Amino acid sequence: MISRAMTFLALGFTVLSLSGSSLAQSYPKSSDTTVLDSVTERANIYPADADADREIAAAVVRATKERKRVLLVFGANWCYDCHVLDHALHDGEAGKIVRERYLLVHVDIGEGEKNPELVKLYKIPLDKGVPAVAILDAAGKLLYSSGEGEFEAARRMLKQNLLAFLQHWEAPQL
Repeated sequence: MISRAMTFLALGFTVLSLSGSSLAQSYPKSSDTTVLDSVTERANIYPADADADREIAAAVVRATKERKRVLLVFGANWCYDCHVLDHALHDGEAGKIVRERYLLVHVDIGEGEKNPELVKLYKIPLDKGVPAVAILDAAGKLLYSSGEGEFEAARRMLKQNLLAFLQHWEAPQL
């Protein structure tokens, strides 16, 4: 199952990188074929008292003003792959893209019982694992949902694939 998802992810990113999309040309292509960095888990990526509905609404308001996309990352503090993905989204080339083109919102799923309405709304199949990702446009419209568990094994994801994904979905600059 993980192998099939990784194959799907690699194929999708290969197609994206060959598409010649103007969105994917904002940053130099990465030839970094290493996997995302291992990390020491931080205690509170997903604060227990966070109000994800409110954070998403605020991000959508800001996204309109700042011409950015909203990147939702569904996960939990117990999830090592969530920590790996979070580190990658704040570090290096991927971190630069996220800072410039996205507003990042973490959505806590707890043990699978938290934020069920958001899981449903953004089409996140928890049975495929976390972290899971959704991309919203500046108006809050769902553009992408990782419905096949594409990010579930973040510790095995290639840096170049994460970059290609972010470049593909980034908001076009006017």
